[in-house]
Amino acid sequence: MQKLVVFSGAGISAESGIETFRDSDGLWEKHRIEDVATPEAWAKNPELVQAFYNARRKAIIHTEPNAAHKAVAVLERDFDVHVITQNIDDLHERAGSSKVLHLHGNIRLAKSSNPYLDHEEYYPIEGDRLDLNKDFCKEGFPLRPHVVWFGENVPAYDEAQKCVQDADLFVVIGTSLQVYPVAGLIHEIPLHCQAYYVDPKAAQQSLSTQFFKIPMTASQGMQHLIQLLQSK
Repeated sequence: MQKLVVFSGAGISAESGIETFRDSDGLWEKHRIEDVATPEAWAKNPELVQAFYNARRKAIIHTEPNAAHKAVAVLERDFDVHVITQNIDDLHERAGSSKVLHLHGNIRLAKSSNPYLDHEEYYPIEGDRLDLNKDFCKEGFPLRPHVVWFGENVPAYDEAQKCVQDADLFVVIGTSLQVYPVAGLIHEIPLHCQAYYVDPKAAQQSLSTQFFKIPMTASQGMQHLIQLLQSK
């Protein structure tokens, strides 16, 4: 069975109603990155940071996977599908994808706020809220969202890199490829790999000739991609 790697970004979840960060009316227009998405922000005002992610988590819990998420899951019928996502939501899992690697964390999980731990343990969050005064790790530190903030390393990057390096098919969907180092994954695919880029602005991207561009929304593009793969 061929290995098909899906690399997804905010665009696939935007169709479910989840606000993106980089659009003109996105979340960064309402909050400064420095105030809610850095280790320094947590050190300065953990209450604000916790409230920001509690609101994001609540929105995600009340959101459903869309046709694009479901189409990715359907591909498992014919391929060994591995999903690598930049998204912190769990919509791929809820749509039925069985192998999902979160590069930037999973907002439905929490971890210790101790920055000096030599390993990370993740705690499922019941409901939509973390409470600084009630929710603690085993060592007694307040729990923080399992989210990779600006200025932090991307622990899952090495695993993602290895996953991509032996792909037979590679699908990029809903990402502007502006966030590094993760955007560099497109340069890790092997020479034999057939690659596809699904995005309404696909024509504007400068990509290698390995990529077939599909200038459509995530849902439309995934349906088109499935038809292409079935015709081969």
